[in-house]
Amino acid sequence: MPLNKLTLMPGSVEILLPDGSCLTDIEYERPEQLIPFGCRSGACGACVIEVLDGSASLGEADPDERDFLEDLGRADGNHRLACQCRLLGAATVRVVQQ
Repeated sequence: MPLNKLTLMPGSVEILLPDGSCLTDIEYERPEQLIPFGCRSGACGACVIEVLDGSASLGEADPDERDFLEDLGRADGNHRLACQCRLLGAATVRVVQQ
C-alpha cells in the first residue's frame, strides 16, 4: 500500500500514512497530540486545519462539513476538519488554534 506524506505546520513535522487514511490516524504514528481531536465526527470543530498545499489530496468536503466550517467563520475554502479528511496524496496543513 502506498504511503502519503502529511506535513504539519508549524514545525514541518512530516508523517507518512497509508493511502486513504483518515487524518485522525496520525495519533498512532506519534506520541504527542499534533492535531487536537474531539468528537471525530465533524461536530465539535476541535480539529480545524488550514490547508496550505495539496487540498485535492484531502478529498472533497461534504455539504455538512462546509456548513459547519461556515458556522465557525472558516468558509474560505482553505480550512477543513481534519477528522473528515482522507489523505490521498501529499498535503501540508497548519493546525488552527481555537
